[in-house]
Amino acid sequence: MSMNQGERPPSPGTWVIVLGNEKGGSGKSTTAVHIALALAGVGLSVRVADLDYRQKTTTRYLENRAAWAARHGHELRVPPVEVIGEDGGEEALAAFFAEPQAQVLVVDTPGRDSSVARGAIARADTLITPINDSFIDFDLLGQVDSDSFKVTKPSFYAELVWKARQIRARTDGGTVDWVVLRNRLSPLEARNRKRVGAALDELSKRIGFRVVPGLSERVIYRELFPKGLTLLDMEHLPEATVSHVAARGELRELIGALSLPLADMVRDEAA
Repeated sequence: MSMNQGERPPSPGTWVIVLGNEKGGSGKSTTAVHIALALAGVGLSVRVADLDYRQKTTTRYLENRAAWAARHGHELRVPPVEVIGEDGGEEALAAFFAEPQAQVLVVDTPGRDSSVARGAIARADTLITPINDSFIDFDLLGQVDSDSFKVTKPSFYAELVWKARQIRARTDGGTVDWVVLRNRLSPLEARNRKRVGAALDELSKRIGFRVVPGLSERVIYRELFPKGLTLLDMEHLPEATVSHVAARGELRELIGALSLPLADMVRDEAA
């Protein structure tokens, strides 16, 4: 990656949040949309970049939201979203960062390796990696001994992030706060859950990421997608249940755990 690809030109005061994970099915796009709308919901200006030009789940989610709001005559915040593909993607990504026109930039990367994804990570202030609570997902970050379940070495994605952090440090002296979300946690205190947690704690000390609780596996998230609604749109969910309220609490705890510079505004809104 050349130096200009590692440049991070957003204006002072713009915070860059990147969702990164090279494994699909981890809840990355759902998390990206909920974070973007949670921050927009407290009055922050937010722009979104969708680097998964094939599936475009984040884009479709926000398009569904705009269409549902127009159909039913509701005014809902819908942050502008830009799809950035591989062809000419590095230039398009640089242009996206060069004119942020927002306090927060949320970037959803594809579930595969790509040059634009690596470029986004090198520009991140906060990198969020959702993983499911299993050693299959953990293998993205590190390898473990089959008998002791102790971490033997970091895996390819951890090395990718390490290189991106080096680029960021050389470019502007900044740091990337890497946050790993344990999504879809089992409600049972299963032995496997404890082993995954212990391995994450061990690896986090070695390669420098924070572990925070993510979003539990709930049918709610899949049901909200066609309307583009989130758990923060309770007034538009007449069928809301106790499970919806509990899931919304998880989301607000997640936002607070990110420790963003603007998190106090989110906490005030949650209160």
